[in-house]
Amino acid sequence: MSTQQTVRQSADSVEENKLRLEQDKAEQIVDALNTELANSYVLYHQLKKHHWVVEGAEFLPLHEFLEEAYEHVEEGADIIAERAQALGGVPVSGPSNQEERATVEFEGEDVYDVRTMFENDLEMYGDIIESMRDSIELADNLGDHATAEILREILVDLEEDGHHFEHYLEDDTLVLEEATH
Repeated sequence: MSTQQTVRQSADSVEENKLRLEQDKAEQIVDALNTELANSYVLYHQLKKHHWVVEGAEFLPLHEFLEEAYEHVEEGADIIAERAQALGGVPVSGPSNQEERATVEFEGEDVYDVRTMFENDLEMYGDIIESMRDSIELADNLGDHATAEILREILVDLEEDGHHFEHYLEDDTLVLEEATH
């Protein structure tokens, strides 16, 4: 670690921004963005875990789907973090701070059957989608239409991937019942 100790901006502060969004509005939006960022990384880590541990007759397509899903989440998280910084904030970045800040909860380190993992993922997607809608409404109400639009674009991807989880959880399958535990 560097011996230089110059802090340029405290983690929970919001400085004046060049986008001319009023300070009090920027603070509220950065707060919401940091919650969305934290939620995104909790979901990312859960999806990544499932990508690592998924097994069974549908292993390969599920493994690939989970990779696409966590990549979408990571791309959205990066956009959210950059927007928070553009508004004068500091993106929440440390794992413990993200966990503390998140409104969703990681399922834990245990490995579950595929259906349980996907049900847990779909539940988290639903919670994050609801939160994202609230953050979009907040941004719109505060006149930050750019942040609202950015979040809307991320929301489209979240809803699409969530819908794919829903399809995987349907009861129609080519796998014989005796092939499942």
